[in-house]
Amino acid sequence: MEILVINPNATVSMTEKIVESARRVAGQGTTIIAATGQPPAPASIQGHHDEAMAVPGLLARLRQAEADGVDGVVVACFDDPGIGACREVFSGPVLGICEAATKAATMLSTSFSVVTTLPRSVPIIEQLIHGYGLSHQCRRVRSAEIAVLALEEEGSGAREKVRNEILRAVEEDRCEAVVLGCAGMADLTAWLTEETGVPVIDGVTVATRMVEALIGCGLKTSKVGAYAPPIET
Repeated sequence: MEILVINPNATVSMTEKIVESARRVAGQGTTIIAATGQPPAPASIQGHHDEAMAVPGLLARLRQAEADGVDGVVVACFDDPGIGACREVFSGPVLGICEAATKAATMLSTSFSVVTTLPRSVPIIEQLIHGYGLSHQCRRVRSAEIAVLALEEEGSGAREKVRNEILRAVEEDRCEAVVLGCAGMADLTAWLTEETGVPVIDGVTVATRMVEALIGCGLKTSKVGAYAPPIET
C-alpha cells in the first residue's frame, strides 16, 4: 500500500524528520510518500491564518494523490488543517495527527495532557479536542513556549523545554499520558518517554499505523453526506 505523509508547511527539514518517523513504524509492504507544503504555505503553522494559507496546496496535493491511486493520507500538522476538505477530495482514509494521537491516548490511559509549542496554539487545540469529544479525558493543553521552527535548531533548548513541560503536566495535571502537540516533535518521542516515565504519544507514528489499519480492513471515507465530493459550480 501507499500512504502519503504530507507536512502542510514549507519547511523541508521538518518534512524529512516527520517522514523518517513514519517510515520507522510503517509495516512491511507499505510505501511512505513524502510531501511538503508549497507556496503560499508558510514556513510553520502557528495560528488560524497559517492554517488557511497552507490548505490550498494541501488540497492540490491530495487531488494528485487521488489521481495517482494512493491508498491513504496522513496530514502531519497538529492543528489538523482542512481535514474535512481533505476527506472530500480523497477517497481513502485521511487522518490528522491531533485526532489520531488524542484518540490513541484514550486507549492507553484514562487521562492525558497535550504539550504544544506556542501559547496561541492552546485554544486551537482545545477546540479540536472538544470537537473530537475528548474534553472529559484531556486534563490540560499546555505550551512549552517555543516557536515551531526552534525544534529544527541545534542548541535552541527546545527539547528540554518540552521535557520540562511534560514533567509539570504529570505533576500538576495528574495526567497518565502526554500527547505531543506538534509534528516537529516526532523524533523526540522515545527520549521523552524515557525521561518522563509516562507514555508520550506522537501523532505522526500513530496516524501512520492507524491509516495502515484502515486500509488493511478495506475501509474508505464515506461519500454519503458531509464528506461527499465538492459540488462543482
